[in-house]
Amino acid sequence: MKNKLFIFVLTFLIIHCTLNIENCEGQWVQCGENMGVSIYSLTSSGSNIFAGTHSSGVLQSTNNGISWAQTNLKNIVVFSMASSGNKIFAGTYNSLFYSTNYGYSWNHISLNNRYVYSITTSGSNIYTGTSASGVFRSTNNGDNWTQTALNNQNVYSLAINGSNIFAGTYYYGVFLSTNNGDNWAQTALNNQNVSSLAVIGDFIFAGTYSNGVFLTTNDGNSWTQTNMQNITVNSLVVYGENIFAGTGEIGVLLSTNYGSTWIQKNEGFNTTPSISSLLIANNCIFVSSYDKSIWYRSYNDIIGVHSPEIPTEYSLSQNYPNPFNPITNIRYQIAKSIKRETSDVKLIIYNLLGKEVETIINEMQSPGIYEVSWDGREYSSGIYFYSLFVDGNKIDTKRAVLIK
Repeated sequence: MKNKLFIFVLTFLIIHCTLNIENCEGQWVQCGENMGVSIYSLTSSGSNIFAGTHSSGVLQSTNNGISWAQTNLKNIVVFSMASSGNKIFAGTYNSLFYSTNYGYSWNHISLNNRYVYSITTSGSNIYTGTSASGVFRSTNNGDNWTQTALNNQNVYSLAINGSNIFAGTYYYGVFLSTNNGDNWAQTALNNQNVSSLAVIGDFIFAGTYSNGVFLTTNDGNSWTQTNMQNITVNSLVVYGENIFAGTGEIGVLLSTNYGSTWIQKNEGFNTTPSISSLLIANNCIFVSSYDKSIWYRSYNDIIGVHSPEIPTEYSLSQNYPNPFNPITNIRYQIAKSIKRETSDVKLIIYNLLGKEVETIINEMQSPGIYEVSWDGREYSSGIYFYSLFVDGNKIDTKRAVLIK
């Protein structure tokens, strides 16, 4: 009877989420309403989404969050997650785990039996922030680990900018290493609980407990508080020049001008959730909450440039910049359809051999002028093509050159 009830509830959730995602224009859609456990962290590998939970280990979704399944890392608290190549990392209350087969099996790394609060990756370099033991580093994608010189702090957040590593700590603010963790120095932000960090070029953002977001443009020599203040910021994520903040009190906020102003993006939430983690993957933005829920929204819906001007014809513009590394912008316009109010729009990226590598847009759109970004950091240098389809008809194809 218990198994039948579980199957019924799971089937209901899948149907509920599928129907809502198909109709989620301009708002957040909740999936897994009764997940039964708080979600602490999110990451992605390929098209798979992984969620680190309070007591159920790691959950996996293979269909963009519509349904979730338990991986073989079970019955454990997972504070942090990250991925690098074919490895998925999960930071728990006494060690680090990694999987090379999408969660089917997991390998254990001790790291002094410390809580692993944060994980960040850059190529084959992996860094973890731990409780009371600071930062550990691997230079071979997690196979071997050494403790860095920052060895006595609670490190809740990490960010990488070239050879610079930023570590957000409990009470002692942000530390900086300019040589991949060999040496560390405390920055001018030295008296905050820093729960999240993010980087856009020379702009380094620090999300804090109860004091909003701080910004430095000189590697931490000085910091200024942005217009988000007196708010707990649990997660920061960037895409291009846009930065999202997941807060404990007022949901999700977006800044398109490096933190000068912030806009709430809470359309669709029944009640404003306490956000624990943010993730951008598969052309979507996902948020998890301490309120035992995960939410989904199309990235292009929340950030895409949409002009109210009604074009008279369909068109696809040349991407800019071009060549690019790693992000480029693509503008296109959708004319008014004589059959219906919206059109079925797809924008697809192909490699030089004509193989589809990514679908940027796949949704119903109203007439207007749109601009979206494509992040090519997961792809190799080379020539790519992108095509615009409207209601099944190809409008145009352009060439883009990725140079790393």
